[in-house]
Amino acid sequence: MARKATDCRDTPSVSGCSLYISGEEEEVVRAAVEHMVSVHEHTDTLELRAEVRAALKDPLPGS
Repeated sequence: MARKATDCRDTPSVSGCSLYISGEEEEVVRAAVEHMVSVHEHTDTLELRAEVRAALKDPLPGS
């Protein structure tokens, strides 16, 4: 399976978070949702997971 990535800098937030996560798609979705719940106070829902999955992109070279 191809690596995917997500970057908190792509979504403006009050905290100015700069976390970048890359890995296998399921790993990234799981880690990103856990981060969003614990740091950004979102609720873990199927809709949130779908939004995260839809926003995944190819990782930066070397990551």
